[in-house]
Amino acid sequence: EVQLVESGGGLVQAGGSLRLSCAASELTYDDYAIGWFRQAPGKEREGVACISNDGGTTDYSDSVKGRFTISIDNAKNTVYLQMNSLKSEDTAIYYCAFDYGFGPCGVNEYDYWGQGIQVTVAS
Repeated sequence: EVQLVESGGGLVQAGGSLRLSCAASELTYDDYAIGWFRQAPGKEREGVACISNDGGTTDYSDSVKGRFTISIDNAKNTVYLQMNSLKSEDTAIYYCAFDYGFGPCGVNEYDYWGQGIQVTVAS
């Protein structure tokens, strides 16, 4: 089982930046993906950004393209989500998750999930 722990959330003013980190337990798989997802109050969980284990393939939701960047540090088993130009609508609980292989950046594709971390953007 893969264990994931998110960090780096908090409160930020609109227009500001945050960097989320997702630390994974030892990953011994040849092919996998890590994704960031979010769930706002009263809304369904949605995909934000996903990355393949070699960092060569990424996928972003239209709502964050050009503002968020996902990256992976394999030496640290850590995936980052750099969030710039934050908006109030980015307020949500953010989750990272693990998928065997790289497929659609969708909630139903991912197998293991972190506990989530709150991001609040004040307008």
